[in-house]
Amino acid sequence: MKKGDYLKGTVEHVDIKSFDSTQIIEQYSKMAFSARTCARAADIYDRMLKDLDCTVFLCLAGSLFSAGLKKAVYDLVQNNMVDLIVSTGAIIVDQDFFEALGFRHYMGTSRVDDDDLLNNHIDRIYDTFIDEDELRECDMTIANIADSIEPKPYSSREFIIEMGKYLKEKKKAKDSVVGACYEKEVPIFVPAFSDCSAGFGLVYHQWKKKKEKVSIDSAKDFLELTKIKVASKDTGLFMIGGGVPKNFAQDVTVAADILGKKTNMHKYTIQITVADERDGALSGSTLKEAHSWGKVDKDFEQMVYSEATLAFPLIASYAYHKGNWKNRKAKKLNGTLID
Repeated sequence: MKKGDYLKGTVEHVDIKSFDSTQIIEQYSKMAFSARTCARAADIYDRMLKDLDCTVFLCLAGSLFSAGLKKAVYDLVQNNMVDLIVSTGAIIVDQDFFEALGFRHYMGTSRVDDDDLLNNHIDRIYDTFIDEDELRECDMTIANIADSIEPKPYSSREFIIEMGKYLKEKKKAKDSVVGACYEKEVPIFVPAFSDCSAGFGLVYHQWKKKKEKVSIDSAKDFLELTKIKVASKDTGLFMIGGGVPKNFAQDVTVAADILGKKTNMHKYTIQITVADERDGALSGSTLKEAHSWGKVDKDFEQMVYSEATLAFPLIASYAYHKGNWKNRKAKKLNGTLID
């Protein structure tokens, strides 16, 4: 088979505005098992949006946008339902920025000859295909952005602002989370920024420049996010997946304490995950466990053991159609961060 035989049907993104999940979530609340935990998580997210003193953190890990969840996050940003994002690099760069450049993810299958995919320069994420040649263009676009800005250390947030600026100037930001966050001044933090297509672009940039070059300061990321926590009366975490974004967002309460700043634990916390706490991994560690570290309060926390493409659209649609976000104003945290 040739490359074109594989790259046909594109992955489409779910539209949470096109369906109202409130009735099914309300019925779930009177059921058991994962239905009830999903309903309680939806209620907690809606409480975050009702609470005008709450800064909402959205944490993203896993192959989410390549799986069709990009527009759902885009709509949350556009409607002030999220105040900042902490994410893996792949979601922001390889998936969102990649699609903003005009590329797509394709519907594939896990029942395939991976040697044949390799020979055709096609990468596979379970049942999704990506054109590796297009990913290389994404890598080089990141390198070109790095070449065009002042050579100095940047937080990932600062560099992603430059990515949003590039998309606006090139008029490539349609339905892009990076583009929407740039316009709405919503910070995006990627604490492991080199672990994605951005890393390849920055490696190329630094190899070529050698002396005067752009670098990413992960400690500056942590300080900036901690400043937001300190400046916020209350905070809520809506976490999809786990890993670095989960721990990074939770840790700001401890960082604030180390700086001598008195802050509340995260008042509201939700996590959608398929990870199990019994394997000792961070992704599966419970929110109840995080309370012992002084990170998460106890009254409004909920683990939802579900694959994200099933649970997230239901929770997001519920909160959207409840309409409590209409009373929220954009916090524009990119514009108010203290340098």
